[in-house]
Amino acid sequence: MPRQLHLNAFLMSTGHHEASWRLPESDPYAHVELDHYVRLARIAERGSFDSLFLADGPQLWGNLAQRPAGALEPLTLLTALATATEQIGLIATASTSYNSPYNLARRFASLDIISGGRAGWNIVTTAGAEAARNFGLEHEPAHADRYARAAEFLDVALKLWDSWEDDAIVGDKAAGVWGDDAKIHPPRHKGTYFSVEGALNVPRSPQGYPLLVQAGSSEDGKAFAARYAEAVFTAQQTLADAQAFYADLKSRTAAVGRDPGLIKVLPGIVPVIGSTEAEARANEQVLEDHIVYTHGVDRLERLLQLPAGSLELDAQLPSDLPPEDAIEGAKSRYTLIVELARRERLTVRQLVGRLGGGRGHLTFAGTPEQVADAIETWFTQGAADGFNIMPAVLPSGLEAFVEQVVPILRARGLLRTEYGPRQTLRERYGLPRPANQYSTQEPVLV
Repeated sequence: MPRQLHLNAFLMSTGHHEASWRLPESDPYAHVELDHYVRLARIAERGSFDSLFLADGPQLWGNLAQRPAGALEPLTLLTALATATEQIGLIATASTSYNSPYNLARRFASLDIISGGRAGWNIVTTAGAEAARNFGLEHEPAHADRYARAAEFLDVALKLWDSWEDDAIVGDKAAGVWGDDAKIHPPRHKGTYFSVEGALNVPRSPQGYPLLVQAGSSEDGKAFAARYAEAVFTAQQTLADAQAFYADLKSRTAAVGRDPGLIKVLPGIVPVIGSTEAEARANEQVLEDHIVYTHGVDRLERLLQLPAGSLELDAQLPSDLPPEDAIEGAKSRYTLIVELARRERLTVRQLVGRLGGGRGHLTFAGTPEQVADAIETWFTQGAADGFNIMPAVLPSGLEAFVEQVVPILRARGLLRTEYGPRQTLRERYGLPRPANQYSTQEPVLV
């Protein structure tokens, strides 16, 4: 079968553009309304997307005046969406810096069981002092320390998910034997960051463990992805940059002894669609016209770790910005934004406008055919295995993509025409069900 795209719907309140909530069509309260997310999930399922994704962070993001703030806890929301959908995968962000392995492994295993094998975990280490202070820390941990903790966290989680063998439940009523204790394997883990003694109190889930997703593109992030990730969400601005990232990550994955075909790279794209190119540009301009630039400048100063009032709207970025090595937060996003501003000689006003739609992800305004062409080019030219679709406005942007772009991708043989028999999320991504590390069972290939 010819290689086909993997599509993930990245759902964010009223849309990814920071001004989307100001449009007449938008509901500024939608970010906490279950019906809004049920509608979005069903639209994405109608487009035969592999999965949908909810971002998260353990802090109140940014300026409350800027856009809808606060969010429903994603695993709770995805559990509700599991009962409202049938096929689409359900991916949630959860931090390794501000969770414990036992509780988080239990929650993901529970979602996987409830959804029939559709759970995925976007593993993040969480940058920012605001989150750190919510957990009793004065400063965020160093970048390398966060990734070291994440590696041990995931190793413990894998032991917990494997702590029940698949056939541990016997269910022999006649003999009075419900389960086989010999098939339970407590981790008894004692490490640098965690001490976890007992087995998980949830049986092994349909997928074995959730699809493992990673979203950091720093050196530490790429090393972590090569070792663990099965799908990678990334932000790339140009085809050349995306090709370089793709080749580098596949090479790193092979170097640690993994099949690079089993790690899927999905850059983010913010499509703004119009029946003509001029209409698409006009739709994009309407959003830019609703940006409150003082909010954007404030956020940019925080990201660049500059004092408040450092940036001038109609000047370019200062020449003496801190080097990436001095950044302990989101290193790869810092570099991407600075390089974008330098490469295109953008003023701060222009940069805020560009970031308003996708926070560093590729924004693309065009006709359905032009959007499909861009996706096909990146997919066929060694830059992507699929895309993280990030509509600027929701629900209308997702509806436009499903109704206008998806048929073109299907006609070109790049996307399935329908789901077919029910599958787990791993099967959707062409991945094997992992063998239990404590048994001799071989992986189930799809």
